[in-house]
Amino acid sequence: MGIIRRIVLALSLVLLTCATWPGQTPEAAPKFEFADVHPSPKPAIAANQFMRTTPVRNGRYQVHTASLLDLIRLAWGYDADHILGGPPSIDLQRFEIGAIVAEKDANATPPDTLKVMLQALLEDRFALKVHKDTKQLPGYALTAGKKPNLKEADGSGAIGCRLIRPPAQTTGVVALNGQAVAAGPSMLVHYTCAKITMEAFAAALRTMIGSGVGASQVLDETGLKGKWDFEIHWSLGLNRNVEAETITASEAIEKQLGLKLEQRPVPTPVLVVDSVNENPAPDPPGTAEALPPIPPPTAFEVADIRPTDPDSRGASFRIQNGRLTVQGMPMIFLLSRALNTATNEQIIGLPGDFDALRFNINAQLPAGGDSDFDILSMGPLLRNLLVDRFRMKYHTEERPQTVYRLTVVKPKMKKADRESRIGCRNANGPPGSPRGTTVMTCQNTSMERFATQLRNTSPRISWPVVDGTGLEGGWDFSLTFSRVAGMNVAGGRGGEPAVNGGQAAVASDPEGGVTVFDAVEKQLGLKLEAVKRPMPVYVIDHIESKPTEN
Repeated sequence: MGIIRRIVLALSLVLLTCATWPGQTPEAAPKFEFADVHPSPKPAIAANQFMRTTPVRNGRYQVHTASLLDLIRLAWGYDADHILGGPPSIDLQRFEIGAIVAEKDANATPPDTLKVMLQALLEDRFALKVHKDTKQLPGYALTAGKKPNLKEADGSGAIGCRLIRPPAQTTGVVALNGQAVAAGPSMLVHYTCAKITMEAFAAALRTMIGSGVGASQVLDETGLKGKWDFEIHWSLGLNRNVEAETITASEAIEKQLGLKLEQRPVPTPVLVVDSVNENPAPDPPGTAEALPPIPPPTAFEVADIRPTDPDSRGASFRIQNGRLTVQGMPMIFLLSRALNTATNEQIIGLPGDFDALRFNINAQLPAGGDSDFDILSMGPLLRNLLVDRFRMKYHTEERPQTVYRLTVVKPKMKKADRESRIGCRNANGPPGSPRGTTVMTCQNTSMERFATQLRNTSPRISWPVVDGTGLEGGWDFSLTFSRVAGMNVAGGRGGEPAVNGGQAAVASDPEGGVTVFDAVEKQLGLKLEAVKRPMPVYVIDHIESKPTEN
């Protein structure tokens, strides 16, 4: 036995030595060489802020206006609703991040590598600690009806579900997320699925346009084995023609496939925040020298501008592959993008005959920049283009402008637990809801924050929203409304509703949808009133109807 013990001890020492032998340790996780982290500047006008990221350019990676929740979501790939724990204000403070990647990865750092680098940054600068878990969260279950209408796969065709070109009887085709979608009265999307299991179909529903399930988990509880072939179509619910025949995804699944999509709690993978510092540690020495500020570009390399053919239909505004491509856009739209206005009412003095003028632009973005362009960063380039090619002159001043003021009628909200997470989440209404139904769930949310978030909840809210309730602290409540209810109400320029006696005019929806105005009053005991208040505006002193020669 003594000899055996000595052999075992010797082998253990050899294994230990091998495990710690120089060059044998696992490769260290990649990290940013330098990273600057600082709070984002406050916007001049209260508005929702959204995280923006740019790919690695010349060794620099950038993230703009990102909350801690955004950064965790970006680093681990979880939906925001599936990140639990952390301080109440984890989604409030916004940050700017500029980081240097290793030189060898300067132009082709894989996305998964960037995630690992961002994880290390959050752990280092915010002392973030997380763990993975599974919780029962709201989701969906796909179940079999009495008579499933599916065909067993015959072995031909591509595997999975894909969009197909709409039938010939539709009135045309539009592009949505780069895919062909019918432009008929019902705005139908058509999918063909081949050799697909029910488990794969349930998972695919999360990415299918207009399915309404969002990021929620969808469980396969059909009990159907094997692979299947079928086609399915449903309405997007984006058309304003309330008389058009529509069918929701859940209705299509039941009527066309003989299956059912039911809402219920389901086991969902989550990421739990154990601890985090809301204020980042200071930048390490040398960061400022390694990450000098980059002056933002103010002009396109080259730009071609032409009036749109009067017979052409459709309009688009795309930033892709280093180019800005604009098709059929009116001048008021170009001005709103150039001046970054919250509403068209902030643009004064545009001649009335410009309403009928549309333009096409094909512009090359500046070369060698360290960031991709988005709507906000495009503003100065478009503004200078209009000044140069349309001889535009303008000035700014303050004038009374229309806003929605949120006021109190008889509050029906619950005072929040101060330790609960602050914020609002939007989700699609349950199966069978009127088209465009949104459920907005807020917890520990101030009225000022709620007013800001209301601005982007519905096309009907086309003016800024300000808090006039006088209610202090955080509140818990839920708001259910239809994004498209009342869209047939006649309005002013830019889609604003008519204003009568200080209140926005709304109309009932034939499909039973509730407008956001009615929902705010009936469900929350608040009211949205259209009022005037001084706001900064852009006054167009001069602009020509034809651009100078290209």
